[in-house]
Amino acid sequence: MARVPASERTRNELKQMFAGKTVVDRSALVRQAARLIVEEALESEVTDALGRGYYERGERARGYRNGYRVGRVKSAEGEIEFAVPQISDTTEPFRSQIREVIRGRTEELERLAVEMYARGLSVRDIERAFTTETGACVLSKSAVSELTERLWADYQAFAARELSEFNVLYLFVDGVAERLHLGQAREAVLAAWGILDNGNKVLLGLAPGSKEDTVSCRDFLRELKARGLIDPILVATDGAPGLIRAVEEVFPRALRQRCLAHKMRNLEGKVPAELWREVKGAAIAAYQAGSPKLAELARQDFVMQYEKSLPSATACFLDDFAACIAHLQLPIAHRRVTRTTNLLERLFGEERRRTKVIPHAFGERAVLKLMYAALIRASQTWKRVVISEFELRQLEQLREHLNRVYAERNAPAVKSASRSRISSNVRT
Repeated sequence: MARVPASERTRNELKQMFAGKTVVDRSALVRQAARLIVEEALESEVTDALGRGYYERGERARGYRNGYRVGRVKSAEGEIEFAVPQISDTTEPFRSQIREVIRGRTEELERLAVEMYARGLSVRDIERAFTTETGACVLSKSAVSELTERLWADYQAFAARELSEFNVLYLFVDGVAERLHLGQAREAVLAAWGILDNGNKVLLGLAPGSKEDTVSCRDFLRELKARGLIDPILVATDGAPGLIRAVEEVFPRALRQRCLAHKMRNLEGKVPAELWREVKGAAIAAYQAGSPKLAELARQDFVMQYEKSLPSATACFLDDFAACIAHLQLPIAHRRVTRTTNLLERLFGEERRRTKVIPHAFGERAVLKLMYAALIRASQTWKRVVISEFELRQLEQLREHLNRVYAERNAPAVKSASRSRISSNVRT
């Protein structure tokens, strides 16, 4: 039976922790992830020293692997144990320089973890994290490349994971233009995240699309459903026509919310600066009214006041008005977190900041690794939304109402098709 590298066993344990449906101690996750990083770095160092991989044959004069022993390092999350690979039959005793760097302290280890997941493509920064006081780099470029390449495997696992375990109440979809192919125009990368029935926020999908057109967005949403995503109660997007049509096709039972942050920016561009404060207040009075009926009254007031003096602003205000106030059908406490896609907007800003630091991060694979590293790391800090049992009952009643409306809307077409089949059978 072939021996399995210690890092591979640790990685499998980490996957099991992520796959588990029970709540896992965050501190344990951090320790396990740190253990994996150290073990992979140590094994890469041994590979360089021996000149051959784990299962490869080579020059025996350089020594051979001889099991593991336990190493320990203290961290803010507690003591971390890791497997230290041993080498025998070398001309000179093998001494791990990496262990000398991290012995008794974890500043470099923590920097490495941050650089890997938040700035995963910066080989220079990761190498610097393992530089000794004398200026010697103890982590080879091949080892750094192997470590950062793990991000691609992690992204692929994320992109293929089952989503049926997530009961998504609210879904948010947005896109950002990235240079996926050098020398070509920027292309859209679509991202989706949701709020679950337990109040947790979770990143659900990240995938490239040729652009924010109907086909790309439809394929992205259908792929989420194919992985088990249930129909949410509400889907929030910006005003991209392709994304709107895709949401209406793929999630016909869900409410569609137009991002009010985008909407207000569009409206501001059509109003003179000296009038914006007044117009903004009138628009907010409608978009954030106490109920849909009050929103309709505020809409009428806005039209009466600005239709003649600000016709383009009025047209912008009225455009997709029903989607702008969809959140008013939700429990009051949930409206603020569902009426915009600001969370993704902020994350995209962080991702762009990292891209500037790493100017050669071009290509679909490289960009997706960097985006995944930044977004998944940020998603772990998202604050939970408090959802009471009473609010869950309200949402279940709303879901039932949306299902009835969808059934009634499609009933005439079904009856008409049935009558056509009956008539056809009679004639034959």
